[in-house]
Amino acid sequence: MSRNGKAIVALSGGVDSAVAACLLKEQGYDCIGVFMRVGAPGETATHVDATADGEFCRAPLPLAARRTLKHGCCSAEDAADARAIAGRLGIPFYALNFEADFARIIDYFVDEYAQARTPNPCVQCNIQLKFGKLLRYADLVEAAFVATGHYARIVADGDRPALARSHNAAKDQTYVLFGMQRAALGRCLFPLGEIADKAMVRQLAGKLGLRVADKPESQEICFVPDQDYKRLVQLRRPETQRAGEIRGSTGEMLGRHSGVVNFTIGQRRGLGLATGEPLYVTRLDAATNTVEVGPRAALETPALTARGVNWLVDPPVVAEPLDCEVKIRHTHVPAAATLLHNANGSVGVTFSQPQIAVTPGQAVVFYRPDGIVLGGGWIEPPVR
Repeated sequence: MSRNGKAIVALSGGVDSAVAACLLKEQGYDCIGVFMRVGAPGETATHVDATADGEFCRAPLPLAARRTLKHGCCSAEDAADARAIAGRLGIPFYALNFEADFARIIDYFVDEYAQARTPNPCVQCNIQLKFGKLLRYADLVEAAFVATGHYARIVADGDRPALARSHNAAKDQTYVLFGMQRAALGRCLFPLGEIADKAMVRQLAGKLGLRVADKPESQEICFVPDQDYKRLVQLRRPETQRAGEIRGSTGEMLGRHSGVVNFTIGQRRGLGLATGEPLYVTRLDAATNTVEVGPRAALETPALTARGVNWLVDPPVVAEPLDCEVKIRHTHVPAAATLLHNANGSVGVTFSQPQIAVTPGQAVVFYRPDGIVLGGGWIEPPVR
């Protein structure tokens, strides 16, 4: 794989993407810094917008984009930090207006909750924007690569590039990258994947004199900075706030709720029930507007079905079991499991040991024991 060439570097204004850009420049890449505007406040700087026919053009930011919303990783302050980083490195800098595209991700987020599924907007952002539209922009400026500050690695797997876990296991972000197109892997750069300790990243930033060296990490959904996703759903889909029943695992009514969207699988607190034993949300049914609860043991799931599967390696032979490791959420410790690739394209996953709180709507990602990502899909509700 070539170790130099033109690279689009997604600068979020944080320390990770800043150090990624620094490392790539040191390695001889011709870097172009870009900041993705998704509706956060911004200066009147030039941005690059997508026209109706899919082309990009430079134009002043429209007034509608200069709003006072504060996003977790794309605020005016973040844009200013990204610009300063590019200036410190002496590389070109552009802001790309992805507001319309990002609005569709927010719609997806709300719609999934309305269907009693738990969405993963970070995966969708990576699929549609960072490794979707940014790759198109790279083509327009004749850049061979797109780089981000994700903790992941691109490695050689035979004669093909593959996505692999970061050397920093605690920060590994391959779970949210499973939706990338296999054909694009050879064009992606993740320089932080080789660094085993986040403290080293901050040290590098400090040595380089970057003002974001001590900038706190964003721990929130960027369009829900106060973490009150329920309020967002209420504003967008007020019809979801319908009172309904809370039932036990055998069907008995235990109480009432104000809307299925206000609950998540595995939730214990805030149920409003006094039963004398800890109860957890075990199932949500938007069709019947019912919340089902039960003891912790009822959260244990021996298997799941995934649809919308994206493979980053050659897909397994249909109906031939494949042993692997599986993650069912970003913070999940990979669990041993067996995959079965079905003829209809779905994948059945059977865990070696039952897993807790398998949640419809979330991603399930498959790994080889050596850390290479096989692919992933979306968890379907269990058949009842």
